[in-house]
Amino acid sequence: MSGSGKHTVFKALEDLGYFCVDNLPTALIPRLIQMTAASGGEIRKLAIVVDVRLRESVAEFKKLFRKLKRAHLKSTIIFVDAADEILARRYSETRRIHPLAKNRSLFQGVRSERRKLSAIRTLADLVIDTSNYTVHDLRKFIYETFQQPGQAEQLQLSIVSFGYKYGIPHNSDLVFDVRFLVNPNFVPGLKEKTGCDPEVVRYLLKRRETVETIAKISEMLEYLLPKYAREGKSYLTVSVGCTGGKHRSVMVAGALKEKLVKAGYQVNLIHRDLH
Repeated sequence: MSGSGKHTVFKALEDLGYFCVDNLPTALIPRLIQMTAASGGEIRKLAIVVDVRLRESVAEFKKLFRKLKRAHLKSTIIFVDAADEILARRYSETRRIHPLAKNRSLFQGVRSERRKLSAIRTLADLVIDTSNYTVHDLRKFIYETFQQPGQAEQLQLSIVSFGYKYGIPHNSDLVFDVRFLVNPNFVPGLKEKTGCDPEVVRYLLKRRETVETIAKISEMLEYLLPKYAREGKSYLTVSVGCTGGKHRSVMVAGALKEKLVKAGYQVNLIHRDLH
């Protein structure tokens, strides 16, 4: 149904590795499946959105679906639905025009679409009623239902060290200020080195507050990251700043990466102002 959240389902399946095609005419779907089978394993999972915008007959839909069920491949027909008043409210809030309500009321368009698709709904293997779902709830449901064993939601995590004198990274989601730590910049022999050098790392780790800071920030991140992933966030940037972005922030960012990698996360480490 239009406005039910099928685009969210489409994007969630795409995130799970499906090759996704939107609004393909039914006559071309068997050809696409043949091309997929002939791809030599390049395309192993396929998701196709079919909806009322095509203006095709229900008989053609039903014929196609029955043909898919007889084929030697695993297929699942998902019907995404919601209550009429919910669909109408969503269209009103977004100010979009319902595909069947161009010359009549919104409710008339929704009800007309429901009548057209009622026969299709009965063929579905899975009906998802999104009336009480948020976008995040729907995405989570698709992830949990269709992800392969061992395939989990993967948050793309970046840790960025920076210097406050050059400004906070514009794409920061979380920012930690470590300018309270002792500054190696004022120690003879360490000024020209960086937070990547063992001498600077050892110097900072001799201070109890450095060790405690790394432990507390990593503990907080390990608590927060699963919750960000659960809410559907795909990218998270954690920025760690000191005055010049050369010593303290570099060292702490590197230590945080080590701890989070051990916890099972993939981490992209960036030292923005190191040079």
